[in-house]
Amino acid sequence: MRKIAGIFILLISIAACKKPYDPPVIASNTSYLVVEGAINPGADSTVIILSHTVNISSTVTLNPVSGATVAVLSDQNTSYPLTETSTGNYVSPGLNLDNAYQYRLLIKTSDGKQYQSDLQSVLITPPIDSVGFSVVSSTAKTGIQVYVNTHDATNSTKYYRWDYNEEWLFYTKYSSPYVSNGIKIVARQPSQNVTYCYTGGPSTNIFLGSSAKLSQNVIYQSPLIFIPSTSERIEDKYSILVRQYALTPEAYDFYTNLKKNTEQLGSIFDAQPSTEPGNIHCITNPAEAVIGYIGVSTVTEKRIFIAKDQLPQWIPAYPYACNLDTTRTQGVTIQTLIDDPDIYYPIEAFGPPLNPSAYTFTGRECADCTIRGTVTPPPYWK
Repeated sequence: MRKIAGIFILLISIAACKKPYDPPVIASNTSYLVVEGAINPGADSTVIILSHTVNISSTVTLNPVSGATVAVLSDQNTSYPLTETSTGNYVSPGLNLDNAYQYRLLIKTSDGKQYQSDLQSVLITPPIDSVGFSVVSSTAKTGIQVYVNTHDATNSTKYYRWDYNEEWLFYTKYSSPYVSNGIKIVARQPSQNVTYCYTGGPSTNIFLGSSAKLSQNVIYQSPLIFIPSTSERIEDKYSILVRQYALTPEAYDFYTNLKKNTEQLGSIFDAQPSTEPGNIHCITNPAEAVIGYIGVSTVTEKRIFIAKDQLPQWIPAYPYACNLDTTRTQGVTIQTLIDDPDIYYPIEAFGPPLNPSAYTFTGRECADCTIRGTVTPPPYWK
C-alpha cells in the first residue's frame, strides 16, 4: 500500500512539473495576406476579398484588409479599378474584358506594400448541364446529396471549381398569434409575422472536379453539399445557386492542396499539411509569402428549388430546447407579457376571448424567427 501511495505521489509531482508548450507557429506574430476571388471577364461582377491570416491561439477569426487599392490590369496596361464596398471586399461591376488579352490583379495595401498575380489568359467556362439531388438513406447517414453535372463539348476545360449560395424557408417551434401593444395583449397582424423566415449563406468548402483522366470530358453527379434529414434547410423549401469556374491545371493543383490542408486534416491517416504555391507575389518583398490564386474565367450558374413534397416525410430538429409555460405558474403574469414582449411570446389564450385569464408562453428563440433570419423572401423566391 505504501509503495502504491509513493508511486501516486511521484506521478502527481511529475504532473505538477509539466509546463505548457506553445509551438513557435502558434506564438508567431507572422501574418500573411490572403487573396480570394477570381477575375470575371464577362458581364457579372468581379469580387476580391482581402484578409490576413490569424494565429491559432488568437481569439480573432476574421482579419479583413481595408483601405487597399485593388485593380485588374491587362497586358496592354489598361487598368480597371475595384471599389471597397465593405470591409475587405473589393468589387467591380461587369468588366466586359477583351478575351484576346491576358490579365492580372494588382494590390497596394495601406502600409505601402504592393502585390500582383501572374498574367492569366481568359478561360471560357462551359454551361452547367444540371444541378440535382438524390435521397440518401443508409445506416451511415440519411438526407439528400446535392450534385452538379457538366461537360465541355469543345474539350477546352478539364478542371472545374464550384461554389454556391443557399437559402431556405424555416419555421419557429411555436407560432405566436398574440403580441403586446404596450397596454394589453392583442392579436398579431399579418405584417407582424415572426413564425416563418428566410435565411442562408455562401458555401465554405472547396468543391473541385476534373475530367483529365476520364475517357470523356463529362462531370457526372459531382457531389456538393450533403443535407441531413433533420436539417431545417429542407423543412419546407430550399434553394441553391451553383456557380461554375474553369481552372488551369495549376489552379486546380492549388485548390486541391488547399482543400486537403483545410478540410481533410484531423488524424494520422489524413493528408499531412503541405504547400502549393499560388500565383500572387509581393513586389516590395519577394520573400513574403502570399496565399491565394487569381484566375480569369467566365462564370456559369444554375439555380434549383427543392420542396418538401419531393422528399420523404422527415422531421427537422429544432436548434433550441423549447417549453411552454403558463401565466398561472412560473411567477409570470399577463402584465409581465405586456411589459416584456421581447422576452415572453404568448402562444395560447384561456378564458373569455376579449379578456383571457391566462396565456401559455415561450421564449423568443422558440417563437421569433427574426433572430435567425428575415421575413422578407429573396427576390427570386418562387
